Amino acid sequence: LKVKVVRSSPPSSQFKATFQESYQVYKRYQMVIHKDPPDKPTIHQVRLVPVSFEDPQFKSSFNQSATLFAKYQMAIHKDTPSDCGENEFTRFLCDSPLEAENAPNGPECGYGSFHQQYWLDGKIIAVGVIDILPYCVSSVYLYYDPDYSFLSLGVYSALR
Repeated sequence: LKVKVVRSSPPSSQFKATFQESYQVYKRYQMVIHKDPPDKPTIHQVRLVPVSFEDPQFKSSFNQSATLFAKYQMAIHKDTPSDCGENEFTRFLCDSPLEAENAPNGPECGYGSFHQQYWLDGKIIAVGVIDILPYCVSSVYLYYDPDYSFLSLGVYSALR
C-alpha cells in the first residue's frame, strides 16, 4: 500500500492527473456504502445560472424553477398555493440586493446571486440559490423535487 498526499486546492498537477480515477473510486464508494443510485446528479448535470431576467438561461428556466419551488414548498413546508406563487418565488429567491460584478481576478462566472440548477433527464430536479462573493459562497436556499428526495440533494449540494 502506498499513500500519497496531493494538493487539492489549488489543484496540483498530481491532483489533476488523478482526478478522474479518484472520482470513480468516490462514486463506487457512494453507490456501495451509501446506496446512491448510479444516476445521482454529477457536476455535468449542474448549471450555474446568474439571477437576471436578462440572462437567456435564467429566463428559459424560470417557469420550471418557479413550478418546482411551489411543489417543494407545498410538499415539504405545507404552504398553500397562494403562499408560493410566481410573485412570492421572485421576491424570495430572485430579487437580490447584490449586483453582478466581473472582477479581473474573480471567478469566471463573476460575483453575485446565482441559481445552481440540478438537471436530470432534461428537467430541473433541484435549485440551490447561492451568492458568490469575493471571500465565500453563501448558500441562501435549496429546494428540490420531493419525488427525488432519495437522492439526498440537500446533502449533495452542501458538500458540492
